[in-house]
Amino acid sequence: MKVLVVDDDVVSRMVLMHLIDSCGSFDIIEAEDGADAWQQLEDGLRPAICFCDLRMPRLSGMELLQRVKAHAELNTIPFVLVTSANDKETVQEAAKFGAAGHIVKPFQAEQVRVHLVDFLDQAANGYEHEAEAPADTLRRLGINSERLLVYLSGFQNQLTAAAGELEAMLAKGEQLEAQTRIDRLHAGCVTLGLHGAATALKGIAPGQLSNEIVQSVLSDVVRAVIHQSGLVRQESA
Repeated sequence: MKVLVVDDDVVSRMVLMHLIDSCGSFDIIEAEDGADAWQQLEDGLRPAICFCDLRMPRLSGMELLQRVKAHAELNTIPFVLVTSANDKETVQEAAKFGAAGHIVKPFQAEQVRVHLVDFLDQAANGYEHEAEAPADTLRRLGINSERLLVYLSGFQNQLTAAAGELEAMLAKGEQLEAQTRIDRLHAGCVTLGLHGAATALKGIAPGQLSNEIVQSVLSDVVRAVIHQSGLVRQESA
């Protein structure tokens, strides 16, 4: 999945690319300014999302945004502006032109990750398929299908309860407690052979938890549990 990063400041560009890379598996394409980015887009580049600095020579972020939104093949690309703290009026103007949002320098990992949540969800759609075969789980745990279904049902209930608990913890700033709760859920996934779901939980950045990201991942894990329960029923029928 391609992510386009546009910034004439090479250091800022590298920092942003590093943060994006830390969020998941992305093919990051860089452009040294708006004109370079536009040329790549005209040459056929079709990124899933674009992070673009606001103030650049040759072609500014605002100008690039207007060109992208006026182009029939490009106007659906989410466009995130990279700004400084005093660019509020420009950000409001950019929203009118269709900007998907903005991040403020100096970058924070969570503000970058928020804009990638939808794409992380897309990648996570395969998590329910990244699981141990039910027959292997039964042999490993030494149980029958009926008992495994009980375990999966109980774990699904735990996930549902955890969603509310984690939301309350994060609202209070209880990052350590929330991480401990997530670690227990991760252990549950490992025990039940839900490898993809375990990877999703492990990928949540410790110490920088946001409720939006946590709830999104929990939804993916619930889907993985439901999918696995269906496979168990099929194989035991």
